Amino acid sequence: MKNFDKLPKSIKKTLRYINQDVNSVDKLEQIEKTVNLYIQKRKQQLKDDSSA
Repeated sequence: MKNFDKLPKSIKKTLRYINQDVNSVDKLEQIEKTVNLYIQKRKQQLKDDSSA
């Protein structure tokens, strides 16, 4: 639980939303795709910045 407390507030809100308010697999999969997309974009940006 200590790791959870260290997360940014927006991430905690997202996780709580998923746990409390997502009631369908479709909605959960949509959230998963969106989050993964943004993570991949950011990873690529960081890789590009570190190699430059």
